Amino acid sequence: MAATKQDQVNPSAGAASPIFISTAALHSLVGHEPLIRHLQSTLPPLAAAVQSPLRHAHQIPPNSSFLLMPCWSTSPLLPYIGTKLVTHNPNNSTLNLPGIHAIFVLFNSVTGQPLASMDATALTLYRTSCVSALASLYLSREDAETLVMIGSGSLAPHLIKAHLTVRPSIKRVIVWNRTIEKARILVDELKDEGGLKGVSIESNEGLEEMVKLGDVITCATNSEIALVKGADLKAGAHLDLVGSFAPSMRECDDEAVRRGRVFIDNEAAAVEAGELVGALERGVMRKEEIVGDLVELIKGEKAGRKSEEEITVFKSVGSAVVDLLSAQMVYESYIMHTLNKP
Repeated sequence: MAATKQDQVNPSAGAASPIFISTAALHSLVGHEPLIRHLQSTLPPLAAAVQSPLRHAHQIPPNSSFLLMPCWSTSPLLPYIGTKLVTHNPNNSTLNLPGIHAIFVLFNSVTGQPLASMDATALTLYRTSCVSALASLYLSREDAETLVMIGSGSLAPHLIKAHLTVRPSIKRVIVWNRTIEKARILVDELKDEGGLKGVSIESNEGLEEMVKLGDVITCATNSEIALVKGADLKAGAHLDLVGSFAPSMRECDDEAVRRGRVFIDNEAAAVEAGELVGALERGVMRKEEIVGDLVELIKGEKAGRKSEEEITVFKSVGSAVVDLLSAQMVYESYIMHTLNKP
């Protein structure tokens, strides 16, 4: 007997053909504000139910790599298995193609049937920016007015939009990139989109000057040299570090870590992110001085911002939990959208 439309919403229902959710469809199904709300409501009750082994990384001659990142939920409220598949081909720039391609595959954890596959590159941009914004909701000043964006890659517009979602008080956005022309291009693209009403957006070559102005400073680079100097952070600033994912990478110096109350998205940040690994090795901070993680912030188990003057730091490296919850939202939104079609 064919599965009914209601069955298709229920992941434990009978067999149905797996669907492919295109990049265009994904953009129409997810937005920064709804994903932030989804993560805020689902992370606390479901984070502990998601299991994720170490990712598999395979080198493919001559210089490419293939990564597999599996995860699964043991909760009946999240009956899914997911795997992110990522290829890295550094020579793709000569072909005018992105160096990284990724897809996320979703399965029913009750029956094992494949449910959907979707563009994991776009999914990662949304989930990463929304995690940063969700942390900012608890850590940045409610009256923040100036957002500094360091880096102008594919993640930058998502970070800007996500931060503006939780801090509508922001009226000025300043973009910096090592290649200033790339920062100008991003500014022009955002202006052309016309979605940042009432917000002034500009590029600037003076990184030190920009940092001193920032109420919220968000970094998304591959830098191995500290870009943000702690001495330049003004009282009440919130520093959001997204780019580094290896001990050799760092977007801020030790002084920024020393001055700030430090929070992380999950425990992996303390062993993967260069800013924290280096600070711990050099005795700038002890591991127990990391105040807490995102789930503890949302639950209220750890206090967020305590005063208007304190400096806060949030470091994220990503997690399978957020990948799976984001894919859940996209898949279930797709199914509901399909059901609501006449």
